[in-house]
Amino acid sequence: MTSTIVPTFDHFYPVTQQQQEPRSSQYTLQWRRGQLLVKSFSKFPQPYLPFIDNQQLLIECLKHSPTDLVSIDAKLGKTVLSFWAEACEQADKPIFLRIPSGSKLFKRGNEGAMWLQLIDRVIAGVLLLLLIPIMAVLIMVMQVYSPKSIFTREWRVGEKGKLFRAIKFSTLNQQNNKALGRWLRKSGLEHLPKLWNVLRGEMSLIGTRCWTLEEAITLTVITKSSRFAPIQN
Repeated sequence: MTSTIVPTFDHFYPVTQQQQEPRSSQYTLQWRRGQLLVKSFSKFPQPYLPFIDNQQLLIECLKHSPTDLVSIDAKLGKTVLSFWAEACEQADKPIFLRIPSGSKLFKRGNEGAMWLQLIDRVIAGVLLLLLIPIMAVLIMVMQVYSPKSIFTREWRVGEKGKLFRAIKFSTLNQQNNKALGRWLRKSGLEHLPKLWNVLRGEMSLIGTRCWTLEEAITLTVITKSSRFAPIQN
């Protein structure tokens, strides 16, 4: 059973600048068997939401809804995806990018998948044990120069299109740590905290790679377009 949800969000909570969503995005919300589908606006006549600009209300709605997971259309773009991902994170609801049928971009093969994940986690655990002293030194050095920005958490798209936060050391070019930031980027040490993501099964060292939101959106849209492209002789 599929139903379209058209709530009136604008009058429940005060809206701050940080909670506002650009009003150029148009999408429908549909609930299907425990899944909330966030879909791009179509040309077919149906109710739609031009925007949701109150993130706190969205969080509360998600928390108290029977939704098991949220599936969102890549066509909506990075801003809308980030807006919904942050709300789902705070509401403790998993969110997935909608994958075109037949696409293998975000799928790991079933054969040997469990073994690959186990190997990933074992390798990540061993590396973490070996690299903890180096990471501890880096954290202490970064606390001296930029105590408020030691880590950054960026959205990535992993297996089956699931959105998650990838953790890495911050390399922001602040006044006192430009040299440190450049060194972390050149050496690749900024990515060491991502071993925690591998240990949690969100990323892979030897299997399917994860994608940035920009890459995932581009790949998904290209895949959809190629399915309907005319055959040329």
